[in-house]
Amino acid sequence: MTGEISAQNTVEIERRGLMLVLSSPSGAGKSTIARALLAQVKGFELSVSVTTRQRRASEIEGVHYHFKTQREFELMRDNDDLLEWAEVHGNFYGTPRAPVEKALAEGRDMLFDIDWQGAQQLREKMRGDVVSIFILPPSMKELLGRLTRRAEDTPEIIQTRLKNARFEIEQWVDYDYVVVNDQLDRAFSAVRSIVEAERLRRDRRPGLFDFVSKLLGEGPA
Repeated sequence: MTGEISAQNTVEIERRGLMLVLSSPSGAGKSTIARALLAQVKGFELSVSVTTRQRRASEIEGVHYHFKTQREFELMRDNDDLLEWAEVHGNFYGTPRAPVEKALAEGRDMLFDIDWQGAQQLREKMRGDVVSIFILPPSMKELLGRLTRRAEDTPEIIQTRLKNARFEIEQWVDYDYVVVNDQLDRAFSAVRSIVEAERLRRDRRPGLFDFVSKLLGEGPA
């Protein structure tokens, strides 16, 4: 190429948003990659879950979670207002359907930092909108090292996380993409490339019909 395309010639084509699902065993790096995506890639929003657990003093309604009573949660679940839900340690968590569908229709992308069970439910309900990526550690030895260096858990909890990790890793075959997080910068670059490619998929860009029609209707250059 001999020159750059000027800003006024940039073509914006209407597209539908996507649902990016990141999953990994604890310590493999999905939350770090998720934070980097939100900070560095324009157009992403983190899906805000609903939960029945009590709000902590540091948490803000509508930012960290939407806090619901158990009855309110059950009504949302029974009315199919949740795309996925789970019970964890006696509390319920779920993804509300309405804000996600609104964001996708407006061309905004939603980021989901969820486990394989939540990812499975999203695929069942929104298969064409979901892009799923599983983050793997380079080795179980390195995963142990990362969990230990975090210094957040007792040795007993770390061993439980490692045991759970082996089962979670077995779910990799259900994901669209698999990224090995041996170096964070390289793993993040891979995830970012996946996002850029998925945003260009023909079936996510309904505006292409009008663009191509207009293109073909133009006279010869």
